[in-house]
Amino acid sequence: MAVTAVSTSRVQEVSATGLLDRCRDRVRPALVEAVGRLHPWTGEMAAYALGWADTAGTPDPRGSEGKGVRQALALLGAEAAGADGADAVPGAVAVELVHTFSLLHDDIMDADALRRQRPAVWKSYGTGPAVLAGDALLAQAVTSLAEAPGPRTATAVRHLCGTLTTLVSGQAEDLRFETRPWSGPGAVEPAQYRSMAEHKTGALLGCALALGAILGGAPDRTVSTLDRAGRHLGLAFQAVDDILGIWGDPRTTGKPVHADLRQGKKTYPVLIALADGGKAAHELAALLASGRRIDGETAEHVAALVERAGGRTGTREEARRHLDAARHALREAPLKHTAAQELDVLFTHLLDRTW
Repeated sequence: MAVTAVSTSRVQEVSATGLLDRCRDRVRPALVEAVGRLHPWTGEMAAYALGWADTAGTPDPRGSEGKGVRQALALLGAEAAGADGADAVPGAVAVELVHTFSLLHDDIMDADALRRQRPAVWKSYGTGPAVLAGDALLAQAVTSLAEAPGPRTATAVRHLCGTLTTLVSGQAEDLRFETRPWSGPGAVEPAQYRSMAEHKTGALLGCALALGAILGGAPDRTVSTLDRAGRHLGLAFQAVDDILGIWGDPRTTGKPVHADLRQGKKTYPVLIALADGGKAAHELAALLASGRRIDGETAEHVAALVERAGGRTGTREEARRHLDAARHALREAPLKHTAAQELDVLFTHLLDRTW
């Protein structure tokens, strides 16, 4: 029987932060073990990337290991299928390592000097070593999952490998967007950006839920439904991320104000604003096409134009649509009520986040 909508009062009884903490604590020992199997040098860089240590290898109070969203989705995917969350720990380790690998390589490709309010790995260790650390994390992710006990390990590995192919395709699309014009023939359309975001962000969130369900013994239909829910969640997540990339508080995002505008990134708010067709959209298009450096007051002006042309509101609506689609997918699957309730809470938390 499909899960019914969760009442507001019941949802409020569950803390999203508590969920993330519970799942992260359950996965942490296996994650530490997996990183400990790396070469000492790549392991040191991985520990730095995960926020466990500084460049000297000592515990760093400034470090942040992130919220553990993908870990939590994997465990809740298994619990939603009626299994013990422990069954999904190898999947949780795999997706966390893949996520960390992708961040290391993304920072290099985007020339992002900061990650979680500290110098990115490539800034601290060099580009070559950071690439190598990412490669090591990817290899260990597949190894950790391949060594999981149970009859569905091969299915889980195939699913992860398919996700990796999709993730790389999404990153390729994102990089190619950089060379395309802001407007006119060849310009990136919001629908094309949405497709890229599903590949680059949504696929791994869907994979996390799906791996938990696979390792938890869920039927194929439930696995597919959870994967779809995670992909919609990823699209909502990316939309919120794009809002924070322009208007987020640097104290919580770890990035300078108007960071995405300063870097000339094609994101949801800008693309939606350009598609508006009004006066602010035309002024925005002309400014972006001029090649003028977007910094200081110019960045503030661009952000104001994007907002006036509906970019911020439209992106928020985009996030809400995909959150609703993710919730709808959850209602289609025969999930355990408590886990479904917790997923609903986590989904809402990710939409309302400020980090």
